[in-house]
Amino acid sequence: MNASPINIASVWRRVSTRLLPFADVASEDLPLGRLLRLSLFQVSVGMAMALMVGTLNRVMIVELGLAAGLVSLAIAAPLVISPIRALIGFRSDHHRSAFGWRRVPYLWFGTLVQFGGLSIMPFALLILSGDTDGPAWVGPVAATLAFIMVGGGMQTVQTAGLALATDLAPESARPRVVALMYVMLLVGMVGSGLAFGLLLSDFTQVKLIQVVQGAAAVTLGLNVLALWKQEARDPERARAPRSSQSFMEAFRAFVQPRRTKRFLVAMGLGTAAFGMQDIVLEPYGGEVLKLAVGETSALTALLAGGSLGAYALAGVVLARGVDPFRLAAYGVLIGLPAFVLVLVSGPVGAPALFRIGAALIGFGGGLFAVATLIAAMGLDRDGATGLALGAWGAVQALAGGLAMSVGGFVRDVVGGLATTGRLGSVLADPWTGYAAVYQLELVLLLVTLVAIGPLARLARGPQTQSGLGLAQLPR
Repeated sequence: MNASPINIASVWRRVSTRLLPFADVASEDLPLGRLLRLSLFQVSVGMAMALMVGTLNRVMIVELGLAAGLVSLAIAAPLVISPIRALIGFRSDHHRSAFGWRRVPYLWFGTLVQFGGLSIMPFALLILSGDTDGPAWVGPVAATLAFIMVGGGMQTVQTAGLALATDLAPESARPRVVALMYVMLLVGMVGSGLAFGLLLSDFTQVKLIQVVQGAAAVTLGLNVLALWKQEARDPERARAPRSSQSFMEAFRAFVQPRRTKRFLVAMGLGTAAFGMQDIVLEPYGGEVLKLAVGETSALTALLAGGSLGAYALAGVVLARGVDPFRLAAYGVLIGLPAFVLVLVSGPVGAPALFRIGAALIGFGGGLFAVATLIAAMGLDRDGATGLALGAWGAVQALAGGLAMSVGGFVRDVVGGLATTGRLGSVLADPWTGYAAVYQLELVLLLVTLVAIGPLARLARGPQTQSGLGLAQLPR
């Protein structure tokens, strides 16, 4: 009863720091409020991902009656320009502007491209579905352009935004900052996935137009708020001479070490293994388990929820010095039973198993994504943060896009053979096409373990990466 208000306040400050997620990541130069505002660009990227890979994937295949192969090509179209992420990162490292900004111009122009793609996307999809009297080629061209614009804008915004967050954060806090950025990505995916499922539960073409264009307006607002007054003006940087090193010279020097090459290969394999199911997850729930549009849209939120837990866990253990390669390998190991659960849920008719598997896929994929991003930061040399993050993002986007495209075609080809009886009466079921995709992903996960194993073993030595103090997991 005699406790003073000052003592009570000090106790509450200590408690809130422990309980509030990522409250301890703030510093004097980078307050939590500013960091959360910067992370809004990840919310807009997560919203676009949930829209394209989740809701529009289901709508195009089921409601608009498009082939999964065509849909996978449209969604994977941004992979054509994904290698430019490395170039974007390199250019942002050496960009000169009148204000001395490096990252902000790329955040802004990426936002404009993403906004434009979302603005034209619903009309392009309606034309693609055949709801037009114009030439047949207009639909595929318009849809491809819309998806490339959204994907290119997302890649530019994410590369420059993560590089800016790395610039602002102290080196010791980078693992937690990265985890926070990915938590916000999942917040965008979960929140928008639930919102899209609710808004499109009673599907009409008019509602589709309203929802997608509403997402475009929200994207513009969030990204402008995120970049506002984040990067200080630096006149000295504006007057500095341009770098004489070309992009190809810098990139060759970056990938020259054998360890870097193995890392990029392992990351690409793992990303493909976890990403191939993105194109078939919601159609699997709708066609095999007979779930409604709202229920399958909620699957994206469930998948993101699993990743959310992984990001929070990764932020804690990586900040304590856990080796990121071993953590990535653990993510792959979690993915193995997760895909098995999804695979068997169809024949036994168990939506609960399907949902548990989806959540575990999100958890394993989340551990793998954050761990490999921290490892990529450890490859940064001579302040080339943008190049390292751009190379990571380019491989991730290319592998994920190729995997989604392959997944859609495997589902169509194997499913077509199965339903026409060419694989026998036992396999004459829509489940067969989806099962082929999930079995292929299980094989890729095993290959990823083989590729990443030597990196985890090397990390047991005395070397550390970029001052992060990365050590081995407890045995």
